[in-house]
Amino acid sequence: MTARPIAVVGASAAGLAAAEALRRFGWRGPLTLIGDEPHLPYDRPPLSKQLLHGAWEPERLLLRTEEQLDPLDLDLRLGTRATGLDVATRTLTLDGGELLDCAGVIVATGVAARTLPGADRIAGVHTLRTLDDALALRGRLAGTGRRLVIVGNGVLGCEAAAVARELGHEVTLVGIGAIPMAEAVGTEVGELLAEEHRARGVQLLTGAVDGFGTTADGADPAGTDDAQITDVRLADGTRLPADLVLLAIGSRPAVEWLADPALDTTDGLRCDAYCAAAPGIYAAGDVARWDHPVHGRPLRFEHRMNATEQGMAAARNLLAELAAEAAAFAPAEPADSTPGQERRAFAPVPYFWSDQYDIKIQAYGLTAGADRVETTVLDRTARRALALYGRGGSAVGVLAAGLPPRQVRALRAVIATPLPWEEARERVRAATAAG
Repeated sequence: MTARPIAVVGASAAGLAAAEALRRFGWRGPLTLIGDEPHLPYDRPPLSKQLLHGAWEPERLLLRTEEQLDPLDLDLRLGTRATGLDVATRTLTLDGGELLDCAGVIVATGVAARTLPGADRIAGVHTLRTLDDALALRGRLAGTGRRLVIVGNGVLGCEAAAVARELGHEVTLVGIGAIPMAEAVGTEVGELLAEEHRARGVQLLTGAVDGFGTTADGADPAGTDDAQITDVRLADGTRLPADLVLLAIGSRPAVEWLADPALDTTDGLRCDAYCAAAPGIYAAGDVARWDHPVHGRPLRFEHRMNATEQGMAAARNLLAELAAEAAAFAPAEPADSTPGQERRAFAPVPYFWSDQYDIKIQAYGLTAGADRVETTVLDRTARRALALYGRGGSAVGVLAAGLPPRQVRALRAVIATPLPWEEARERVRAATAAG
């Protein structure tokens, strides 16, 4: 009998990490990696920075070349979309109608960019999630003097604004909230970033987008293939002239294909502490919302480091489950997984970073949703700052802007597990006292 494959859905950083870990931890059976894009797995953070700027070309974003993937002996399905998953039988349905009967499945489909009604019919309105998105926007930013309106002043919007200003374009950054990135980093760090953007010539506005003006105004945009953006309309009546628009209004987990009622797809694919959504079904990366054993609640992170770490954790735990199944029901599954493994709860210390102009922001732990934030501005001109984030009386996150690597690394240990607020404050002071 031919062994059933393990399928990893999502040729992403998380998906690749899972596939590599499956081989490293002993899976010798068939291994299928499915990706809806035609590209080999690539790194996404540089899309809004180095690639958009033109400093890097697409080849530099590849996580592995074809030659580097060869030893994995993958059944690599690029340009293929999974359209369904039967949880009870672990059967995937692919967009060509093929049914794939699997020993186990790891879902690593990530997130998709949110958009606004009608935006897809207007030339010059972009989102920035995929390699093709980034290349399309980079092409439109060739030359200088474009009027770019960025809708959304979160991390992606701020990073793209910084790149566009460095390229010599006029940039207006519009957010529903008045302070850039405030939801992710807090008010004071957000104000520091706002100062830098203004100093660099970015116009910051607060408002909700109410629609777009196009060259097809007066006609039916749905029937006009060449409608070009001319302006962005805000709810207060303001019209912002625009040659280009970037919608950076967040993302949604790519779970629409998971219709099986056995799965909870509320804000991602709900998993237990081991990254398991159901028997033999695991998730990793931006799409996974799992029970973090340290923080005691379900969390979902759209962070690059988490994608790799969770991909490996999901692979290890799936193999441990399959080994237990093989032992209980032999010879139902051949010994294609390493025996003797035990599942381990996935309890990472979250980490994210953002590069804007000459500022490098790095954070450990949980910074969003804090009920207490203490920010120390070390050098306003240099935009150097340190912030501690608390929840329920404990310190759960820390952020550094413009600090040297040695000090930043020392901060990780402070919030590896939640500490009482005062104790964490003292440890942060000690960690950053030198230099």
